[in-house]
Amino acid sequence: MGLKDDEYDYLFKVLLIGDSGVGKSNLLSRFTRNEFNLESKSTIGVEFATRSIQVDGKTIKVQIWDTAGREIYRTITSAYYPGAVGALLVYDIAKQLTFENVERWLKELRDHADQNIVIMLVGNKSDLRHLRSVPTDEARAFALANRLSFIESSALDSTNVKSAFQNILTEIYRIVSQRQAEETDQRQES
Repeated sequence: MGLKDDEYDYLFKVLLIGDSGVGKSNLLSRFTRNEFNLESKSTIGVEFATRSIQVDGKTIKVQIWDTAGREIYRTITSAYYPGAVGALLVYDIAKQLTFENVERWLKELRDHADQNIVIMLVGNKSDLRHLRSVPTDEARAFALANRLSFIESSALDSTNVKSAFQNILTEIYRIVSQRQAEETDQRQES
């Protein structure tokens, strides 16, 4: 990259949320360190990592917050929502219940996070095609109905992991830079 870690144009906080065991921690480690751990343990509380990427010639540093998916950590998890500009809402394509719970996670996000938060629905573990229990079309329709972007990924084989983060960060950047341009225009008009 050639950039020092402290050189960036924008700093965005993005959450990884969803049920326990859907692969949030492995998505984080695959994106930030290009690592995958088959022995991954349940996250207790919240962990985070950072990575910088380029969008439209700008350096975006992203703080990715990996939240605990277990019910007992719900109140801790929602305490980290303020300040987040994006969220990857993750379910396991081979576990129907994790997809059914997406609705509850989405409601929680919309209740506690910024109203303009950019949300992407991520069907993880796409390498488990033979065990699929959530049809892609069903998830895509849910995403469309709820104004979410959508992607399927595999932290195990890296499929679409970088794309998921790149897409959500590009969308956030476009919204933020458009808002800045509008504010500049308003100041010049006054």
